[in-house]
Amino acid sequence: MHTEHLQNVRTLPALGGWLVAIGATSLLVFVFIASGLLGPDGGEELWVSLALIVGFWTGGYFAGFRAMQAPILHGIALGLTSILAWFLLNLVASLFFPTFRWEALTPALTAGLLLGHIVAAVVGALMGYNMALRGRPTLEEHPPEGVASQPE
Repeated sequence: MHTEHLQNVRTLPALGGWLVAIGATSLLVFVFIASGLLGPDGGEELWVSLALIVGFWTGGYFAGFRAMQAPILHGIALGLTSILAWFLLNLVASLFFPTFRWEALTPALTAGLLLGHIVAAVVGALMGYNMALRGRPTLEEHPPEGVASQPE
């Protein structure tokens, strides 16, 4: 039985995975700042992108491991949660600070970061899902229940 159905998406593992992803990303950014890789002089897109991808891979792994169903949809849910949080942050910021504007991100960089962290979350969720069900973090789909897997 394939588990990629919307009714198999659980809210708490998805939100928990998003919180883990945000925490891991923040930790990596702080480590990069402390090590001098990130600074005030710019040119830091590579390190921020790396922190974002590793952080959301970690959050996806957590969500896939905890949910044990619909890993691809749980990974996408992490990305949609980020878009929703970004929208709410912009809404609140524009209400309380009318002169507030995002100026650091170009549209291409924003789209790339969104796509990158959604892909990282899906890959992490697949690996966490397979780790929970098979005992090893692979990207291959597990066989349906009741069907014997191929010997290795």
